[in-house]
Amino acid sequence: MEGSKISREKKKPKEIMDLPGVGPSIAKKLSEAGYKSIAAIAVATPSELAAAADIGQTTAQKIIEAARQALEFGFETADKIYERRQRVGKITTCSKNLDRLLGGGIETQAITEVFGAYRTGKTQLAHQLAVNVQLPPEKGGLEGRAIYIDTEGTFRPERIYQMAQAVGLDPKQALKNIIYARAYNSDHQMLLAQQAQEIISEQSVKLLIIDSIMSHFRAEYPGREMLAERQQKLNKHLHTLQRLADIENIAVFVTNQVMARPDVFFGDPTEPVGGHVLAHVPQTRLYLRRSKDNRRICRLVDSPYLPEGEVVFIISEEGIRDP
Repeated sequence: MEGSKISREKKKPKEIMDLPGVGPSIAKKLSEAGYKSIAAIAVATPSELAAAADIGQTTAQKIIEAARQALEFGFETADKIYERRQRVGKITTCSKNLDRLLGGGIETQAITEVFGAYRTGKTQLAHQLAVNVQLPPEKGGLEGRAIYIDTEGTFRPERIYQMAQAVGLDPKQALKNIIYARAYNSDHQMLLAQQAQEIISEQSVKLLIIDSIMSHFRAEYPGREMLAERQQKLNKHLHTLQRLADIENIAVFVTNQVMARPDVFFGDPTEPVGGHVLAHVPQTRLYLRRSKDNRRICRLVDSPYLPEGEVVFIISEEGIRDP
Protein backbone atom coordinates (compact mmCIF):
# COMPACT_ATOMS: atom_id res chain seq x y z
CA MET A 1 0.00 0.00 0.00
CA GLU A 2 2.75 2.40 1.00
CA GLY A 3 4.71 1.67 -2.18
CA SER A 4 1.70 2.25 -4.40
CA LYS A 5 1.04 5.57 -2.62
CA ILE A 6 4.61 6.71 -3.32
CA SER A 7 4.36 5.70 -6.98
CA ARG A 8 1.12 7.68 -7.33
CA GLU A 9 2.80 10.77 -5.86
CA LYS A 10 5.69 10.41 -8.29
CA LYS A 11 3.25 10.34 -11.19
CA LYS A 12 1.60 13.59 -10.14
CA PRO A 13 1.97 15.99 -13.12
CA LYS A 14 4.41 18.84 -12.57
CA GLU A 15 4.67 20.19 -16.11
CA ILE A 16 2.05 20.78 -18.81
CA MET A 17 3.54 17.93 -20.87
CA ASP A 18 2.81 15.54 -17.97
CA LEU A 19 -0.95 16.09 -18.29
CA PRO A 20 -2.84 13.31 -20.08
CA GLY A 21 -3.77 14.26 -23.62
CA VAL A 22 -1.09 16.96 -23.92
CA GLY A 23 1.58 16.22 -26.51
CA PRO A 24 4.37 18.50 -27.80
CA SER A 25 2.12 20.17 -30.36
CA ILE A 26 -0.72 20.95 -27.92
CA ALA A 27 1.77 22.05 -25.25
CA LYS A 28 3.33 24.49 -27.72
CA LYS A 29 -0.06 25.96 -28.67
CA LEU A 30 -1.05 26.32 -25.02
CA SER A 31 2.25 28.01 -24.20
CA GLU A 32 1.90 30.45 -27.10
CA ALA A 33 -1.62 31.29 -25.89
CA GLY A 34 -0.30 32.12 -22.42
CA TYR A 35 -1.05 28.82 -20.64
CA LYS A 36 2.45 28.16 -19.37
CA SER A 37 1.67 26.45 -16.10
CA ILE A 38 -0.66 23.77 -14.73
CA ALA A 39 -2.26 26.46 -12.54
CA ALA A 40 -3.16 28.57 -15.59
CA ILE A 41 -4.82 25.55 -17.20
CA ALA A 42 -6.64 24.57 -14.00
CA VAL A 43 -8.53 27.87 -13.85
CA ALA A 44 -9.35 28.01 -17.57
CA THR A 45 -12.71 27.12 -19.07
CA PRO A 46 -13.03 24.28 -21.62
CA SER A 47 -14.03 26.70 -24.37
CA GLU A 48 -11.00 28.93 -23.74
CA LEU A 49 -8.59 25.99 -23.72
CA ALA A 50 -10.20 24.38 -26.77
CA ALA A 51 -9.83 27.60 -28.76
CA ALA A 52 -6.24 28.16 -27.60
CA ALA A 53 -4.99 24.65 -28.46
CA ASP A 54 -7.34 23.92 -31.39
CA ILE A 55 -8.78 20.83 -29.67
CA GLY A 56 -12.27 19.57 -28.85
CA GLN A 57 -14.05 20.74 -25.72
CA THR A 58 -14.18 17.17 -24.37
CA THR A 59 -10.39 16.88 -24.61
CA ALA A 60 -10.01 20.34 -23.09
CA GLN A 61 -12.27 19.37 -20.18
CA LYS A 62 -10.15 16.25 -19.47
CA ILE A 63 -6.95 18.30 -19.50
CA ILE A 64 -8.46 20.86 -17.10
CA GLU A 65 -9.69 18.14 -14.75
CA ALA A 66 -6.23 16.54 -14.72
CA ALA A 67 -4.66 19.91 -13.94
CA ARG A 68 -7.09 20.50 -11.08
CA GLN A 69 -6.40 17.04 -9.63
CA ALA A 70 -2.65 17.69 -9.84
CA LEU A 71 -3.05 20.90 -7.86
CA GLU A 72 -5.64 19.34 -5.53
CA PHE A 73 -8.20 22.03 -6.34
CA GLY A 74 -11.29 21.79 -4.16
CA PHE A 75 -12.16 22.23 -0.51
CA GLU A 76 -9.44 23.10 1.98
CA THR A 77 -9.27 24.27 5.56
CA ALA A 78 -9.15 27.98 6.37
CA ASP A 79 -5.63 27.72 7.85
CA LYS A 80 -4.31 26.97 4.32
CA ILE A 81 -6.00 30.11 3.03
CA TYR A 82 -4.50 32.04 5.94
CA GLU A 83 -1.02 30.78 4.97
CA ARG A 84 -1.60 31.85 1.38
CA ARG A 85 -2.77 35.28 2.53
CA GLN A 86 0.56 35.72 4.32
CA ARG A 87 2.19 35.95 0.89
CA VAL A 88 0.09 39.00 -0.04
CA GLY A 89 2.32 41.98 -0.80
CA LYS A 90 1.35 45.65 -0.44
CA ILE A 91 2.39 48.70 -2.44
CA THR A 92 2.55 52.06 -0.72
CA THR A 93 0.72 55.04 -2.24
CA CYS A 94 3.21 57.53 -0.70
CA SER A 95 0.35 58.83 1.45
CA LYS A 96 0.17 57.53 5.01
CA ASN A 97 -3.50 58.49 5.09
CA LEU A 98 -4.27 56.40 2.02
CA ASP A 99 -2.11 53.49 3.17
CA ARG A 100 -3.89 53.45 6.52
CA LEU A 101 -7.29 53.43 4.78
CA LEU A 102 -6.14 50.49 2.63
CA GLY A 103 -4.66 48.49 5.49
CA GLY A 104 -1.09 49.09 4.34
CA GLY A 105 -1.38 49.82 0.63
CA ILE A 106 -2.60 48.30 -2.64
CA GLU A 107 -2.46 44.53 -2.20
CA THR A 108 -1.54 41.64 -4.47
CA GLN A 109 -3.89 38.72 -5.25
CA ALA A 110 -6.66 41.29 -5.71
CA ILE A 111 -8.16 43.85 -8.07
CA THR A 112 -8.39 47.42 -6.75
CA GLU A 113 -10.68 49.82 -8.60
CA VAL A 114 -10.57 53.59 -8.21
CA PHE A 115 -13.34 55.70 -9.78
CA GLY A 116 -14.08 59.40 -9.89
CA ALA A 117 -14.74 62.36 -12.16
CA TYR A 118 -12.02 63.88 -14.34
CA ARG A 119 -9.09 65.55 -12.55
CA THR A 120 -9.67 63.70 -9.28
CA GLY A 121 -6.27 61.97 -9.33
CA LYS A 122 -6.99 58.50 -10.75
CA THR A 123 -4.19 58.59 -13.34
CA GLN A 124 -1.84 60.31 -10.89
CA LEU A 125 -2.36 57.45 -8.45
CA ALA A 126 -1.76 54.91 -11.23
CA HIS A 127 1.54 56.64 -12.12
CA GLN A 128 2.59 56.71 -8.47
CA LEU A 129 1.95 52.99 -8.01
CA ALA A 130 3.89 52.17 -11.21
CA VAL A 131 6.87 53.87 -9.57
CA ASN A 132 6.37 52.63 -6.01
CA VAL A 133 6.11 48.94 -6.93
CA GLN A 134 9.81 49.18 -7.83
CA LEU A 135 10.83 50.21 -4.31
CA PRO A 136 12.32 47.63 -1.91
CA PRO A 137 9.89 46.07 0.61
CA GLU A 138 11.26 48.12 3.50
CA LYS A 139 10.19 51.27 1.62
CA GLY A 140 6.75 49.97 0.72
CA GLY A 141 7.43 48.38 -2.66
CA LEU A 142 7.76 44.87 -4.08
CA GLU A 143 10.99 45.28 -6.09
CA GLY A 144 9.01 44.45 -9.21
CA ARG A 145 8.08 45.89 -12.57
CA ALA A 146 4.73 47.25 -13.74
CA ILE A 147 2.60 46.69 -16.84
CA TYR A 148 0.63 49.80 -17.83
CA ILE A 149 -2.27 49.42 -20.30
CA ASP A 150 -3.37 52.90 -21.36
CA THR A 151 -6.79 53.22 -23.00
CA GLU A 152 -7.10 57.01 -23.05
CA GLY A 153 -3.61 58.24 -23.95
CA THR A 154 -3.02 59.78 -20.51
CA PHE A 155 0.28 58.05 -19.62
CA ARG A 156 3.10 60.57 -19.20
CA PRO A 157 6.72 59.32 -18.85
CA GLU A 158 7.72 62.84 -17.70
CA ARG A 159 5.51 62.37 -14.65
CA ILE A 160 7.09 58.99 -13.92
CA TYR A 161 10.49 60.70 -14.11
CA GLN A 162 9.42 63.30 -11.51
CA MET A 163 7.90 60.75 -9.14
CA ALA A 164 10.87 58.38 -9.39
CA GLN A 165 13.30 61.16 -8.50
CA ALA A 166 11.15 62.09 -5.49
CA VAL A 167 11.32 58.57 -4.00
CA GLY A 168 15.04 58.12 -4.67
CA LEU A 169 14.90 55.87 -7.73
CA ASP A 170 16.96 56.25 -10.89
CA PRO A 171 14.36 57.87 -13.21
CA LYS A 172 15.68 56.24 -16.39
CA GLN A 173 15.70 52.79 -14.80
CA ALA A 174 12.23 53.41 -13.37
CA LEU A 175 10.95 54.11 -16.90
CA LYS A 176 12.56 50.90 -18.18
CA ASN A 177 10.75 48.96 -15.46
CA ILE A 178 7.32 50.04 -16.74
CA ILE A 179 6.10 47.94 -19.68
CA TYR A 180 3.64 50.12 -21.58
CA ALA A 181 0.94 49.39 -24.17
CA ARG A 182 -1.74 51.61 -25.68
CA ALA A 183 -5.07 49.81 -26.17
CA TYR A 184 -7.02 51.13 -29.16
CA ASN A 185 -10.30 49.26 -28.66
CA SER A 186 -11.92 46.82 -26.24
CA ASP A 187 -10.76 43.70 -28.13
CA HIS A 188 -7.19 45.02 -28.16
CA GLN A 189 -7.46 45.75 -24.44
CA MET A 190 -8.62 42.19 -23.72
CA LEU A 191 -5.83 40.76 -25.88
CA LEU A 192 -3.20 42.81 -24.04
CA ALA A 193 -4.49 41.49 -20.71
CA GLN A 194 -4.14 37.93 -22.01
CA GLN A 195 -0.62 38.61 -23.34
CA ALA A 196 0.34 40.10 -19.98
CA GLN A 197 0.53 36.65 -18.37
CA GLU A 198 3.59 35.71 -20.44
CA ILE A 199 5.33 38.99 -19.57
CA ILE A 200 4.46 38.70 -15.86
CA SER A 201 6.04 35.27 -15.44
CA GLU A 202 9.18 36.20 -17.38
CA GLN A 203 9.92 39.73 -16.19
CA SER A 204 9.16 39.89 -12.46
CA VAL A 205 6.03 42.01 -12.86
CA LYS A 206 4.19 42.75 -9.60
CA LEU A 207 1.60 45.29 -10.76
CA LEU A 208 -0.82 45.48 -13.70
CA ILE A 209 -2.55 48.83 -14.34
CA ILE A 210 -5.43 49.52 -16.72
CA ASP A 211 -6.26 53.22 -17.08
CA SER A 212 -9.18 53.25 -17.66
CA ILE A 213 -10.99 49.92 -17.80
CA MET A 214 -14.36 51.12 -19.16
CA SER A 215 -13.34 53.76 -21.69
CA HIS A 216 -13.50 51.57 -24.83
CA PHE A 217 -16.40 49.41 -23.64
CA ARG A 218 -18.43 52.52 -22.96
CA ALA A 219 -17.69 54.05 -26.37
CA GLU A 220 -18.16 50.90 -28.46
CA TYR A 221 -21.37 49.61 -26.86
CA PRO A 222 -23.76 52.56 -26.49
CA GLY A 223 -27.45 52.09 -25.79
CA ARG A 224 -29.47 49.47 -23.94
CA GLU A 225 -29.66 47.15 -26.96
CA MET A 226 -25.88 46.54 -26.74
CA LEU A 227 -25.67 46.37 -22.94
CA ALA A 228 -25.86 42.55 -22.63
CA GLU A 229 -23.06 42.00 -25.17
CA ARG A 230 -20.90 44.64 -23.48
CA GLN A 231 -21.36 43.15 -20.03
CA GLN A 232 -20.51 39.64 -21.25
CA LYS A 233 -17.24 40.86 -22.74
CA LEU A 234 -16.46 42.94 -19.68
CA ASN A 235 -17.12 39.98 -17.40
CA LYS A 236 -14.67 37.81 -19.37
CA HIS A 237 -12.05 40.59 -19.25
CA LEU A 238 -12.41 41.03 -15.49
CA HIS A 239 -12.07 37.32 -14.82
CA THR A 240 -8.87 37.25 -16.90
CA LEU A 241 -7.52 39.99 -14.63
CA GLN A 242 -8.64 38.15 -11.49
CA ARG A 243 -6.89 34.96 -12.61
CA LEU A 244 -3.70 36.92 -13.20
CA ALA A 245 -3.90 38.42 -9.70
CA ASP A 246 -4.48 35.02 -8.10
CA ILE A 247 -2.07 32.84 -10.05
CA GLU A 248 0.81 35.30 -10.37
CA ASN A 249 0.36 36.98 -6.95
CA ILE A 250 0.31 40.47 -8.49
CA ALA A 251 -1.69 43.61 -7.76
CA VAL A 252 -4.22 44.65 -10.42
CA PHE A 253 -5.14 48.34 -10.30
CA VAL A 254 -7.87 49.71 -12.58
CA THR A 255 -9.26 53.21 -12.92
CA ASN A 256 -12.87 53.79 -13.90
CA GLN A 257 -15.09 56.58 -15.19
CA VAL A 258 -18.29 57.77 -13.57
CA MET A 259 -21.74 58.95 -14.57
CA ALA A 260 -24.41 61.00 -12.86
CA ARG A 261 -27.68 59.26 -12.02
CA PRO A 262 -30.58 61.49 -13.14
CA ASP A 263 -32.98 59.95 -10.59
CA VAL A 264 -30.93 61.09 -7.57
CA PHE A 265 -32.14 64.47 -6.28
CA PHE A 266 -30.37 64.52 -2.91
CA GLY A 267 -26.79 63.61 -2.09
CA ASP A 268 -24.04 62.65 -4.52
CA PRO A 269 -25.50 61.34 -7.82
CA THR A 270 -22.11 60.04 -9.00
CA GLU A 271 -21.70 56.32 -9.60
CA PRO A 272 -19.08 54.25 -11.46
CA VAL A 273 -19.87 52.90 -14.92
CA GLY A 274 -19.78 49.16 -15.59
CA GLY A 275 -22.88 48.14 -13.67
CA HIS A 276 -23.13 45.10 -11.42
CA VAL A 277 -20.57 43.11 -13.43
CA LEU A 278 -17.81 45.53 -12.53
CA ALA A 279 -19.14 46.15 -9.04
CA HIS A 280 -18.85 42.50 -8.00
CA VAL A 281 -15.34 41.59 -9.21
CA PRO A 282 -12.84 44.08 -7.64
CA GLN A 283 -12.07 43.29 -4.02
CA THR A 284 -11.48 46.96 -3.14
CA ARG A 285 -13.30 49.99 -4.57
CA LEU A 286 -12.19 53.59 -3.99
CA TYR A 287 -14.09 56.77 -4.83
CA LEU A 288 -12.07 59.95 -5.45
CA ARG A 289 -13.45 63.48 -5.48
CA ARG A 290 -11.91 66.94 -5.52
CA SER A 291 -11.62 69.27 -2.56
CA LYS A 292 -10.00 72.70 -2.23
CA ASP A 293 -6.78 73.49 -4.11
CA ASN A 294 -4.76 70.32 -4.76
CA ARG A 295 -6.54 68.25 -2.11
CA ARG A 296 -8.43 65.09 -2.94
CA ILE A 297 -10.79 63.01 -0.82
CA CYS A 298 -10.66 59.23 -1.08
CA ARG A 299 -13.51 57.10 0.24
CA LEU A 300 -13.25 53.35 0.65
CA VAL A 301 -16.65 52.14 -0.51
CA ASP A 302 -16.10 48.38 -0.66
CA SER A 303 -13.64 45.88 0.82
CA PRO A 304 -13.98 42.29 2.09
CA TYR A 305 -12.27 43.11 5.39
CA LEU A 306 -11.61 46.85 5.74
CA PRO A 307 -14.12 49.33 7.20
CA GLU A 308 -15.52 52.17 5.11
CA GLY A 309 -13.79 55.49 5.64
CA GLU A 310 -12.52 58.72 4.11
CA VAL A 311 -9.09 60.34 4.03
CA VAL A 312 -7.55 63.42 2.45
CA PHE A 313 -4.41 63.41 0.29
CA ILE A 314 -2.77 65.90 -2.05
CA ILE A 315 -1.25 65.79 -5.53
CA SER A 316 2.04 67.67 -5.52
CA GLU A 317 4.94 67.95 -7.97
CA GLU A 318 6.52 65.00 -6.20
CA GLY A 319 3.37 62.88 -6.55
CA ILE A 320 0.76 61.55 -4.11
CA ARG A 321 1.43 62.87 -0.60
CA ASP A 322 -0.30 63.76 2.69
CA PRO A 323 -1.54 67.32 3.26
